[in-house]
Amino acid sequence: MNTTFLETFWWVAKLSSFSGAAEQLNTTQASVSNRIATLERDLGVRLFDRELRSVRLTPDGRRAVEQAGEIVRLTAEFRESISSRESLKGTVRIGSSDTIAYSWLPELIRRMQARYPSVGLDLNIDTSLNIAQQIQEGRVDLGIIMGPVNAPDIRCTELCTYTSCWAASTALDLGGGRIELADLGAYPLLTFSTGSQPHRALLKLLSEAGLEEFRIYNSNSLAIMTRLVEAGVGIGALPLVLVQDLVKAGGVRILEIDPAVPSLTFHVVHQDRGDNMLARVVTDMALEIVAETVSSGAEGYA
Repeated sequence: MNTTFLETFWWVAKLSSFSGAAEQLNTTQASVSNRIATLERDLGVRLFDRELRSVRLTPDGRRAVEQAGEIVRLTAEFRESISSRESLKGTVRIGSSDTIAYSWLPELIRRMQARYPSVGLDLNIDTSLNIAQQIQEGRVDLGIIMGPVNAPDIRCTELCTYTSCWAASTALDLGGGRIELADLGAYPLLTFSTGSQPHRALLKLLSEAGLEEFRIYNSNSLAIMTRLVEAGVGIGALPLVLVQDLVKAGGVRILEIDPAVPSLTFHVVHQDRGDNMLARVVTDMALEIVAETVSSGAEGYA
């Protein structure tokens, strides 16, 4: 039996769409229809009930889909374990948050180039919320984002936790030692985009401290946020890893303020499907890099 036909069956069942499966498999809708018709003929059963705009699994199809997915997964694992690294081909679409892009994403790219030279990378730097949506829609193969993502058929692997901090330009006259957050009301607080986990955590922190009147400036660009902190526009509530170079250069300092900014935990997120071999390769490599970084005593990790 042709495992490509089983993979096609799995995708049509997953997406309830022949056209959606064709897009995922980089083929035509006619080819998908032909594969399904051939598989049904070989098995002697009807796997789908075709409707005008969608397809539904028949009882026989529902019985078959789990086993088909397992065969596809085992086939991918066999290919990965036996094949040489040079033979692993394709393109993996990676979505990453700015925080990862500013820390160790370049090292991930370097290792992918060295170990899997025939694998292409399609990188998308965006907010965690947007990438999570793109993963669920099948437009991104893997995301390195603030998680977890709680959705059917989505696998989340906890990756690392970044220490956050209050950061300000050394040009601001804020005195020395410990500072009360309430005394910073003249300055806006700079944080991630509206609705993000860090933004919601900051709102909760201010509410619990009875400081709900603070102005908050949001941005989905960490380059903009760190530049605004360095320029003295406001007080940053950001991961330490993003500002530590500015601190070493003398343009920014870490403020001693209670309450502390909540840490940020990142996950590797991808669809939990049998053929997602490249996503598993990238996940393992990301875990490897983080373990090495933490063991080296790098600053910024909780």
